[in-house]
Amino acid sequence: MLSLIIGFDPKSATAISKCMIMGAAVSTVYYNLKLRHPTLDMPIIDYDLALLIQPMLMLGISIGVAFNVIFADWMVTVLLIVLFIGTSTKAFLKGVETWKRETILKKEAARCLGSNGAGAGEVEYKSLPSGPRSGPQKDAMEPEVTILENINWKELGLLVFVWVAFLGLQIAKNHTASCSIVYWVLDLLQIPVSLVVSLYEAISLYKGRRVIASKGDDGKSFRVFQLVSYCAFGVLAGIVGGLLGLGGGFIMGPLFLELGVPPQVSSATATFAMTFSSSMSVVEYYLLKRFPVPYALYFVAVATIAAFVGQHVVRKLIILLGRASLIIFILAFMIFVSAISLGGVGISNMIGKFHRHEYMGFENLCKYDR
Repeated sequence: MLSLIIGFDPKSATAISKCMIMGAAVSTVYYNLKLRHPTLDMPIIDYDLALLIQPMLMLGISIGVAFNVIFADWMVTVLLIVLFIGTSTKAFLKGVETWKRETILKKEAARCLGSNGAGAGEVEYKSLPSGPRSGPQKDAMEPEVTILENINWKELGLLVFVWVAFLGLQIAKNHTASCSIVYWVLDLLQIPVSLVVSLYEAISLYKGRRVIASKGDDGKSFRVFQLVSYCAFGVLAGIVGGLLGLGGGFIMGPLFLELGVPPQVSSATATFAMTFSSSMSVVEYYLLKRFPVPYALYFVAVATIAAFVGQHVVRKLIILLGRASLIIFILAFMIFVSAISLGGVGISNMIGKFHRHEYMGFENLCKYDR
């Protein structure tokens, strides 16, 4: 966490990091909105998958932000370190597995070219290592189209509805007395808002009226337990994101990969859902006065530009190297580096507070100065 390293306390650093995540997510989503799926005739963003997860993700974010106020700084630091190391290890192992599958596919493609008399030159990258195993293949990788052609407006409208509803509830809650009856009523209204939209999508998936197209044939039939698990993971990712200032993508990206979603689609969809959740977190932290606005605007601008450049560079590297596993390795590396840097600074701050005999216990949410 850059904001923690340059001198902000862990809780303010959490809020500022969420601002940076929002800026990076908006930039990345804008870039991805013009791209199509590498192998299927659909956008690279899986809107049905986002619609199932995002409302629960935002519900979890609200819970996590409240926990961020209640938990002591050292608790936030320890949870960050544990989660980052565990997630980076899991992502790295998934990257190794994906790399091996890609190597097998490239060798098979080379043999086919050789048997057809095409020689053993460079093999063009045309398929994903962990995605649909059936369906027509397209010649171009992630072709660009206009944004208006590439948006599923119905799903986007439902996602915006959830965001606006949560925003309205947060603003209304901010103008009520902390922990009053009205305060808790407004807080609890977030549950039915998120449940209605996710339940609508889950029922449609269960009955076959909708599909998670990026999973191919595997995305056409779901059991109740699967759908409940996906929603539960969405809430968990939101809680972790709101508490620790992470993008839900740190959790949702690896989860989507485990579900068999291709790396490019996993990254794009997780970032798309994260745009809504991170922007809501920023609003909540702003209402709680958790970050200085000028610093936040500066970091948002830097993160936005860096994300746009990084997205372009990574896409070119994937085309050049023919390995989508590059996305997974980058994710694992960034999480691990964050864990190391955060661990050193966080432990140093905890030792300092211990020596100064400062209070290091839980805070009272109802007495927090908003």
